[in-house]
Amino acid sequence: MSMKNKDYSSQPERRQYIRLDTVFPVEFRLVSFDGKGFLSPWMQGFTHDVSKGGICLEVNNLEPSVLEAVKIHKAHLCLAIEMPFAKKAVNATARIAWVQEIKGEINKHLLGLSYLEVDPLATSRIFRYAWAKKLFVPSAITVIVILGLAFSINSYINLRLSQGNKALVNQLIQTLQEASAVKEKIKEIAEERGDLELRIQAFQARLRSLEEEKARALEEARLRAKAEEQAYAREETRKTEETRKIAELNAMIANITQEKALLQGQLSSLQDKERGATEEFSRLAQSKLKLEKANADKMYQWLKFHQNQNTGLVMSFEGDRDLRNWAFIYDQALAAEAFTYLGDFERARKVLDFFDRKAQRINGSFSNAYYANDGTPAEFIVHAGPNLWIGIAALQYVKKTQDRRYLKLAEEIASSVMRLQKEDSEGGLRGGPDADWYSTEHNLDGYAFFNMLYELSNKKPYLDSRDKILKWLLKHTYAKSEIPVKRGKGDSTIATDTYAWSIAAIGPEKLQRIGMNPDKIMEFAEENCMVEVGYRRPGGQIVKVRGFDFAPDQHLARGGVVSSEWSSQMTLSFKIMADFYARQNNSRRAKYYQDKYVYYLGELGKMIISSPSPSGQGESCLPYASQEMVDTGHGWATPKGDSTGSLSGTAYTIFAYYGFNPLSFNE
Repeated sequence: MSMKNKDYSSQPERRQYIRLDTVFPVEFRLVSFDGKGFLSPWMQGFTHDVSKGGICLEVNNLEPSVLEAVKIHKAHLCLAIEMPFAKKAVNATARIAWVQEIKGEINKHLLGLSYLEVDPLATSRIFRYAWAKKLFVPSAITVIVILGLAFSINSYINLRLSQGNKALVNQLIQTLQEASAVKEKIKEIAEERGDLELRIQAFQARLRSLEEEKARALEEARLRAKAEEQAYAREETRKTEETRKIAELNAMIANITQEKALLQGQLSSLQDKERGATEEFSRLAQSKLKLEKANADKMYQWLKFHQNQNTGLVMSFEGDRDLRNWAFIYDQALAAEAFTYLGDFERARKVLDFFDRKAQRINGSFSNAYYANDGTPAEFIVHAGPNLWIGIAALQYVKKTQDRRYLKLAEEIASSVMRLQKEDSEGGLRGGPDADWYSTEHNLDGYAFFNMLYELSNKKPYLDSRDKILKWLLKHTYAKSEIPVKRGKGDSTIATDTYAWSIAAIGPEKLQRIGMNPDKIMEFAEENCMVEVGYRRPGGQIVKVRGFDFAPDQHLARGGVVSSEWSSQMTLSFKIMADFYARQNNSRRAKYYQDKYVYYLGELGKMIISSPSPSGQGESCLPYASQEMVDTGHGWATPKGDSTGSLSGTAYTIFAYYGFNPLSFNE
C-alpha cells in the first residue's frame, strides 16, 4: 500500500476528521504485529496533521530498514506524543495507513497513522489544542487588526479634536489681536476727531470774533456818516479806509468759513471711519464673547481630562518633566471649586474624598503636595495657606450642594489652624507649624475660611478666629503707608496676589469700614504690577499681552513677566469692584471697573494654549507664566516649558471668566 512518488495532497481523504495544521514533537518506534518486540529504537517526528482518528507525522532521515518495514506494513508504531503545557506525553499505538515521500526533500517522508489504542480524553485534548492553534493565528491577527484599526481611528479622532481645539485657540488669538488693532484704530480716530473738533471750535470762535469786529466797523462807519454829513469831502479818505477794512474782514471770514467747511468735511469722513471701526469692533466683540465661552469650556475639559480616576487628584503641571505627576494641594482646592461651581459634584467629591479619607497627614495637616497617580506625599512640608484652601473648597461644596459630608473635614482643618493661631499672642497665622514667618496671603486665606465656616456652622469660636486675623492684618498688613498692602509681618515687599485677595477675601465694603480704600489698593496694584510683554506662543508667534507680574518688574533683572494665575486674580477683583459700585448705583465707577475687567480678561485670552499631551487632546489651558524658569520674586521659579499647562492658571482663568470668587460664597 505504498504511496511512494505519488502526490500526497491529491489522495482521497482516508480519515473521518478534517486535518488541521499544527506541529509538536512525537517520539515513535516500530512494534511487531504481535506486539511482542520492538523493531527499532526511538525516533523523532513532528506532527503534520492531526485528527481525532489519527495523525500524520513528518519524519526526517528514516533508516532504510525502518523505511522498508514501514512501507510493507510489517509493524505498528508505538507513539509518545509531546503535548505543549502537558507534564506527561500521550501514549498511543497506531497502524500505518500510508507512506509518502516528500518531493524535493532528501529522505523526508510523511507517515499517515490511524490510532489503534489511545486515551479518548487525550486525543480530544490533542484535537482541541490543534483547533486552538489553528484558530490562534487568524484570531490573533484579527484582534491585532481590530485593535490597530481602533487605535488608528482613535488617533485620527484625537488628531481631529486636537486640530479643532488648536484652531479654536488660534481663532480666539486672531480675534483678540484684531479687536485690539481695531480698538487702537478707534482710539487714534477719536484723538484725530477730537483735534479736528477743537480746530473747528477755534475757527468758529474766530469767525464769531471777526463777525463781531465787522459789525462794530459797520456801525462805526454808519455813525460817522450820520454825524459828519456836512464834512463829506474831508472824510472821503477815511471812509475809503473803512471800506477796505470791512472788505478785508469779509475776505478773512470767507477764508475761515472755507477752511471750517473743509475741516467739517474731514470730520464727517472721520466720523464715517469711526462708525465703521466701531461696527467692526462690535462684531469682533461678539465673536470674542463666543470664542471666550468656547475656550472656557475647553479649559474645563482640560481640567477633567487630567483628573486621576484612582486618587481623584489633578496634576498641577502638564509639560514640566520635573513636576510631572505632582498635585499641589492649593491647585486641588481650585480644581474642586471649579468642579463644584460648574455642577460636576462627582468630580469634586473625588478630590475632597482623597483628603477626607486617603491623604497621609503630618501631625493632623496635609503636606503641600502629593503624587497624582498614587496619592503618596510628594513633599513633607506643611503650610497653613494650602490647608486652608482645602477647607475653603470643602465649604464651597457644602454651601453649593447642602451636602454637609465635608463639613467635618473643614472643621478638622480649622482645629489645626486654630492651634497654630493660639501660639501667636496677636492672633496671626504663621506660615506653618515649622515656619517662623507670617504671610499676608495665608492670613487672608484664614480670614476667608473662618468667615465662610462661621456662616455655615454659626459657631462663635470661628467668628473669633476670623476677627483676630482681621486685627492682625490691620496691624501688620494694612499700615496705611505708601505701600497699601505688605507681603507679611515686617515685610514690605509687594506681592500682587495680596492686593487681589484683599478685595476677594475681605471685600470692598469691609475694607472701607476698616479704613482701607479698595480703589487705592486696585490703583496701586495696576500702577506697580501691571506689565506689557511680548509673549512667545508655542508656535513661535509673538503677541503683546498686558497682565500682572508676581511683583513690580522694575525690582527684578528679568524684566516683566505675566502670571496667568495672578492676572486672573486681579481680573476677578476688577469684576468684584464693578459689582460693588453697581450695588451702590454708581454707574460711572461700575463701568470703569467693568471695562477693566473685560479688557484684562481679553488679554488673558492671548495666553491660552493647546494641551501638548495626547491625553489633553489639544484642549485649552494656560501656562503658569509668560516665561519659563524665571524668578517670581517670592522664592520660587516658574516651571519649565513654553507649553506647560498650569492647573492654577487655568482654573483661576475659568473663575475670572465666570466672575466666580473662590474666597467667598457667591450669591
